[in-house]
Amino acid sequence: MSYIKHRADESLEDYLETILMLQKSRGQVRSIDIANEMNFTKPSVSVAMKNLREKQYITMDSIGYITLTEAGRQRAEDVLERHTILADLLMHIGVSKETALADACKVEHDLSEESFEAIKRALRSSKLSSIKS
Repeated sequence: MSYIKHRADESLEDYLETILMLQKSRGQVRSIDIANEMNFTKPSVSVAMKNLREKQYITMDSIGYITLTEAGRQRAEDVLERHTILADLLMHIGVSKETALADACKVEHDLSEESFEAIKRALRSSKLSSIKS
């Protein structure tokens, strides 16, 4: 995979994860909410929302409320699960919360499915089972 495509996929996943988290905390989400949460400009978010609509990951109603499609929700849930488990693991082994959250965000996009599944299996069968898996 090319670096540019990888960065685009990472950005897409960050947007989907943010939309999911905002929907869970606020219910309804608009582009301005995403811009504020991610500290991005409204024009940047508008371009991203257009891309997400074209990929059929979101829908947007006539007054601007954004909803994840089934495909968008699934991808967002997958990224959020990776983020949560990786951050929890890092904090469990002594990494500060701030660093663990930042590092989990970096790793969640690059870790192979095989490695992530192995981490989940190890967590389920080890003393680290108190970490969500």
